[in-house]
Amino acid sequence: MPTLNWSGKDKVVNYDKHVPCHVLNHLYNFGGTSGNKIIHGDNLTALKSLIPLYEGKVKCIYIDPPYNTGNEGWVYNDNVNDPRIKKWLGQVVGREGEDFNRHDKWLCMMYPRLKLLKRWGIR
Repeated sequence: MPTLNWSGKDKVVNYDKHVPCHVLNHLYNFGGTSGNKIIHGDNLTALKSLIPLYEGKVKCIYIDPPYNTGNEGWVYNDNVNDPRIKKWLGQVVGREGEDFNRHDKWLCMMYPRLKLLKRWGIR
């Protein structure tokens, strides 16, 4: 079976296990009992924090990842050279991440998120 490989994969393949769960603060009151949630913040942290309540119960998740266009002047910085991504890569991957191309960086960022989605039962 073919496997997708990229620089840094070995460092992020199990990163999802090291992301701590956080208590999500309730900031909005929509009234009603829909149970819907709007979460502002890093989607990796949010996904991990929701697993204890919703694992196996969710049919659809909309996650808006950066498309890696390099556009820094859009609604949010859509460039994997964003300082926050660089900092994260430095902490998780180390100095070798400085030499990655933008596709390697994007895959390193997305892989842990996709692994958590798999735990939710979404394929």
